[in-house]
Amino acid sequence: MHETSSISARMTTRGGMIGVAGAAAVALLATAALAPAFAQAPPGFSPIDKSDPKQSKQDVGLKPHPTPPIAAAADKIPVGKIKLPAGFRAEVWSTGHPGARTMVRGDKGTIFMGTRLIGRVYAITDDMGKRHVRTLTQGLTQPNGLAFKDGALYVLAINRVLRYDNIEDKLDNPGTPVDLTEKFGLPPEIHHNWKYAAFGPDGKLYVQVGANCNICEINPGIHGQIRRYNPDGSGMEIVARGVRNTVGFDWHPVTKELWFTDNGRDWAGNDGPADELNRIAKGNEGANFGFPYCHANGIPDPHVKRPNPCAGVTMPAALLGPHAGALGITFYTGKMFPKSFENVAFVARRGSWNREKKFGYDVVMVRTNSNGTAKIEPFMSGLLDEKDNAFSGRPTYVLQMPDGALLVSDEQNGATYRVSYGRQKVAGNSK
Repeated sequence: MHETSSISARMTTRGGMIGVAGAAAVALLATAALAPAFAQAPPGFSPIDKSDPKQSKQDVGLKPHPTPPIAAAADKIPVGKIKLPAGFRAEVWSTGHPGARTMVRGDKGTIFMGTRLIGRVYAITDDMGKRHVRTLTQGLTQPNGLAFKDGALYVLAINRVLRYDNIEDKLDNPGTPVDLTEKFGLPPEIHHNWKYAAFGPDGKLYVQVGANCNICEINPGIHGQIRRYNPDGSGMEIVARGVRNTVGFDWHPVTKELWFTDNGRDWAGNDGPADELNRIAKGNEGANFGFPYCHANGIPDPHVKRPNPCAGVTMPAALLGPHAGALGITFYTGKMFPKSFENVAFVARRGSWNREKKFGYDVVMVRTNSNGTAKIEPFMSGLLDEKDNAFSGRPTYVLQMPDGALLVSDEQNGATYRVSYGRQKVAGNSK
């Protein structure tokens, strides 16, 4: 199927509960459409990878958890397991979109959602509490990167950069996008190269380019970076180097400094190196954050070595845990939550695969300090059963809504949860 073809199949939700009408049709469509998407799955290791699972003292049978090709049925979505601080509640806001990951909101209220191996971009609209899920495009190579500006949706797959102008006026027929691929000049390698993108306070489009391996020597002029561009793809600058794999960043509402998550390497032990939360201080653009020689709070890599591996490396503001799969980060600027949550960041931790005792599968909050450090605290938990070492959901991204509620996407169940505080109306009334 052509990469930019449109599909009109939809599923609706009302008041946080999922309707069954149309579910069978969506399931059949999902199954039929996924064969080419899963053929794009990246290999376990790139040819230049230096890790050795046998030396890691881990179970060498560990492997990534597959993403279900079909969204969970309404009665299987584990919203009842979610635990939150007193006064907060979670409810299902939407479902019927397998592989739910990145979320951005259009000017007219459309929630656009990216995926990885599913290869789709969705549009979710809300009509008086009834959610409609459309598949805007499919067949793209891991279109995780989404950004929205001036009525246009930017879609960044591994090997494509597409811009859909006036997209909210033509959700049923997006048409042919503006192809900006050549202007952005992003590398085509698949390994750790799915994108995250966002427009910064300076109006520029920030884009990550991950490492082309688990652990290896990289070309610092191409991989392991965060870049920024003018919206048309011109004027590229590198604002961070030595970044293994960030697919989540946001700007502090007061300082305007960029904070980003970064996934630690695999096959170096069950206990890490831990995922990082990093900050680019003012005047420190272009800083080196350590990969591949130095990890976490100054751990030299056992397989890729150089003298003084942590010299000149900017250390993380905080650690996010071993193999946590930290993805989306959002600073809270809403008015719904208590005053104590002002400017707190929320981080979705998708959860571990390269760890025998599972870790993550939650959302944590981050309280930042003026000295550039941060404190990690629990917020949304319950999707990991530590006793059985099993998970029932995988939070991936967090999006603040205009009313101050948070949407949390769940890749495992193809759903989103709405997290609110106090005596709020049902989930649909959030425009």
